[in-house]
Amino acid sequence: MKAGKLGVLIGILFLIASCNQEGDPVTESAMAKKPTATTRAANLKVAESLPLDDQQDFIEAKKGLMATDSKLVVKMADGRVIWDQPAYEFMQGKAPDSVNPSLWRQGRLNNIHGLFRVTEGIYQLRGFDLANMTLIEGKTGWIVIDPLTSRETAARAFEFAMKNLGEKPITGLLYTHSHVDHFGGVTGILTPEKAAADKVRIIAPRGFMEESLSENLVAGIVMGRRSLYMYGRLLPRSPTGHIGSGLGKAPAYGSISILAPTEIVDRTLQEKVIDGVRFVFQHVPGSEAPAEFTFYLPEYKAFCGAEIVSRHLHNIYTLRGAKVRDALKWSNYIDEAIDLFGETDIYFASHHWPIWGKKSVMAFLKKQRDSYKFIHDQTIRLANQGLTPREISEEIAFPESLRTSFSNRGYYGSLSHNSKAVYQHYFGWYDGNPANLHPLPPESSAAKYIEYMGGAEKVMVRARESFDKGEYRWVAEVLNHVVFADPGNKTARELLAVTYEQLGFQAESAPWRDVYLTGALELRTGKTRSGVDLRAAVELLRQTPISNFLDSMATRLNGPKAEGMRVKVNLIFTDLNESYLLDLENSVLHHHKTRPDPQANATIKLTRELYLNLAIGKIGVTDLIRSDDVEFKGSKLDLIRFFALFEQPTGAFSIVLP
Repeated sequence: MKAGKLGVLIGILFLIASCNQEGDPVTESAMAKKPTATTRAANLKVAESLPLDDQQDFIEAKKGLMATDSKLVVKMADGRVIWDQPAYEFMQGKAPDSVNPSLWRQGRLNNIHGLFRVTEGIYQLRGFDLANMTLIEGKTGWIVIDPLTSRETAARAFEFAMKNLGEKPITGLLYTHSHVDHFGGVTGILTPEKAAADKVRIIAPRGFMEESLSENLVAGIVMGRRSLYMYGRLLPRSPTGHIGSGLGKAPAYGSISILAPTEIVDRTLQEKVIDGVRFVFQHVPGSEAPAEFTFYLPEYKAFCGAEIVSRHLHNIYTLRGAKVRDALKWSNYIDEAIDLFGETDIYFASHHWPIWGKKSVMAFLKKQRDSYKFIHDQTIRLANQGLTPREISEEIAFPESLRTSFSNRGYYGSLSHNSKAVYQHYFGWYDGNPANLHPLPPESSAAKYIEYMGGAEKVMVRARESFDKGEYRWVAEVLNHVVFADPGNKTARELLAVTYEQLGFQAESAPWRDVYLTGALELRTGKTRSGVDLRAAVELLRQTPISNFLDSMATRLNGPKAEGMRVKVNLIFTDLNESYLLDLENSVLHHHKTRPDPQANATIKLTRELYLNLAIGKIGVTDLIRSDDVEFKGSKLDLIRFFALFEQPTGAFSIVLP
């Protein structure tokens, strides 16, 4: 697998990991703490610095509302709730002291949900999932843009639209980019059989299938664990818990699928007429997603910005973990769109609500463009002065014209961590200070810090004093050492939890809020009971190349246990007419698509479906060997020893505890 394929998607596995937690989000009583005077003052300062009474966004977010579903709860077949819009009904009126008032405003805007008429012929379903589904009326049917994250939410949204717009067949389907919230629900609205029979045109950017399927089998376990923090999966929906993600409410943790595109967009100004509607595409790879396009509809003078523009500051780096995005390239694509589609009267996108009027659209696009370029240019300027990432993030600040624009506020990304991402893009993890070149690991350094500071009791006294002064960032840093030196210190864990809560209550970024509050939750309740169940994505995994599974297999090899072993295994897929050689040497597993090696320790003939069952944990190695559907040659002992070298990570590792 090429290195570039390993890094930029909204995780497929993070959704799977998140939706297979043991237990539901905790109740309010388990974590309801009061904001301190310092937090109340900080939030009041934010309220006073922004025009929070400006109603223009609310007017636009409600414009064109045709119908809403007051009981919008979506469940899996087993009864598990994956989408609960009424759970956010508490978000009314003025922000409580436990929520940054700017983020509260964004959360209330994202609560406005239903079926909307953008203009005659263009409709959007918002609030049925993290992303929007857009419907464009063709001559004979509906052209669907971005069929949401899960099969269940997509089906509910499309059914709601057909009830209110009138049923017509799907004649075209567009994936704007390779993130799962824009394609995972596709079989909820269009089965593979129906797509083939009706010859539905399925259009995606170049590299879509590779990028959609590649990374998550390799890096998905870690992303899954970290995404629980980023999206507040285990938090209650409440004024002291999760209130949304800034990008929308939250991902829908349901069944994930994919249909391969029948046509590819690979260049800017490429045109297609789909069911009588003319589309002009802008190819924007390596922006917000590695495979992405925007498009312009000349008939409507409407520009779909996909996700290179949205009604907030996006992530150049996402807290769940992924490769950083190129802020300069991102900004340049927006600038190109301004030049190409300058006659736009209507903007709409994959998230949030539209904008009407050429002047307003262009002003919005220019500020989005300038936000990413400002972060890029000023980060490099400060780096050239010798500032490190932490120093740059403390120094950098938007000019007034960008700071007071709500569409540039850090509801999802933040100026702080985005500037660090630009630094990382150019310079990597090392800030140039020799002290940071080879530091001790957290547990070892924590013990020494506490010893140097005179012991945990003295540190706790000072930490309480700093907490009372409202120095929460410093208290978090100090108490993290105490907890890592002695995770059994319940007093330290509780004070750190309360500290994280205050930081969360002040955060304007929804992911920051969820990260802090989930950290507080786990400090109180202990280690997560996380688990990954790939069966929720079996439809998507059936489309995944065997080589991707084998790349993932190599990352699970326990290198120390494999030391000195030399093993070769032939895998022959009878239904694919493909064979792979697994070659273990020097504690490294290689795989090659080649003819079977007659000198291999073992040879297994099986079907892709049987291998998939093994990969998702439906069967074990012993079941595989004993199966009547498998032909086996060679040493069973060598094969068992070989498979015993591979770990089965569940993502249940600690984050706020050692």
